[in-house]
Amino acid sequence: MSGSGNQYDHLFVKHMPVCGPDDFNNEGEAADLEPPKNLGEPNWLLHAGLVPDAKVNMTHIWIHETEVPELWVVPHVHDYDEILIWTGGDPDNPHDLGAEIYMDIDGERHTITTSGCVYIPAGVEHCPLGFTRVDRPFRFSALSLAPHYVSDREERAAERARAREAD
Repeated sequence: MSGSGNQYDHLFVKHMPVCGPDDFNNEGEAADLEPPKNLGEPNWLLHAGLVPDAKVNMTHIWIHETEVPELWVVPHVHDYDEILIWTGGDPDNPHDLGAEIYMDIDGERHTITTSGCVYIPAGVEHCPLGFTRVDRPFRFSALSLAPHYVSDREERAAERARAREAD
């Protein structure tokens, strides 16, 4: 890549910033659950704050080994489409995830053991998401078809709190 001042330099993200604790305050990992101990450092690959013209946002994290089942993300909904991607870390066998993870889509449980992804349409509740076991590290990315990450989790938590107060 050539030096600065080129017409398209502003489109390159050359350093993935760390996702802060408030970046996913609607998700279980940063809300009311202790994050799983096998998570690597979460990084932003892209969002409108990094590339102002971006119409999508994407994160990346390594998931490390664990024999202990872990819940990672609690149920939530987005008003945009999302693609969750998991890729095994063995270059000689890229289809083998090296793990068993689970994820619910609208209450339907799915077990995942191969590299792949899931397309989640806007408005569809998804998660819980967790690990049954992780035998070797794999990569996990979330691609949201929106310039910034948001979910309904804070709104739902407020509704539950109001219901508890009414009881």
